[in-house]
Amino acid sequence: MSYDTIDILVRILAVVLVTCSASIHEFGHAYMAHLLGDDTAKEQGRMTINPLAHIDPFGSVLLPLLLSLTGSGYLAYAKPVPYNPNRLRNPQRDDALVALAGPLANVIQALVGAVAYRACLMLLYHDAAAPYYLYYIDSDPVAWLPLALQLYVQVNCSLAFFNLLPLPPLDGSKLIIPFLKGDARRNYYKVQHYALPITFALIWLVPDVLGIDPLGMWLDLTAGNLETLLLGW
Repeated sequence: MSYDTIDILVRILAVVLVTCSASIHEFGHAYMAHLLGDDTAKEQGRMTINPLAHIDPFGSVLLPLLLSLTGSGYLAYAKPVPYNPNRLRNPQRDDALVALAGPLANVIQALVGAVAYRACLMLLYHDAAAPYYLYYIDSDPVAWLPLALQLYVQVNCSLAFFNLLPLPPLDGSKLIIPFLKGDARRNYYKVQHYALPITFALIWLVPDVLGIDPLGMWLDLTAGNLETLLLGW
């Protein structure tokens, strides 16, 4: 198996993992809403970890594939789970808790993945140091397992902190909205219509035109440091 073939398979694996992780992210929102009194998502069959219930054709498949092919990281989004803040017991407080539940679900996945990764390395290689898997896979097919777990940790760290950006409709926006009043809140909601092009600009346009990568710097500072801590790099 050539290096190029292995590289393509690794990118496909990353897309599958990011899609599944984004689905569990949405389950986190639905389950937290359920705990806090709102069963809207449960009633619509969205309180599940089944990716088929959450997949957005562009956000869950095409976007992560494009990002993977261009080396821009592991980001995706699924269909937001429906919820009714009026059914929450304490809407202002619980709205923020529902928003945080998605990134928290990703952090929990990253922690579980890191434990499994370390255990896998010790079991297979009797060493917690990570080999460079793209060179090992051809002669050592079991290296796919620690590689998948490593990617799983990286994907979930990226998803957790990407979703904490204060950009509608990302989860971070829900943490800012309670502090906005009147025109400020109305104008902030208007930004939601431009969230996707703003996200694309942060990923591709701003780095190319201005030579700075604000999204990359944010993810390096947050997700990158958490990956380093969990994976022992």
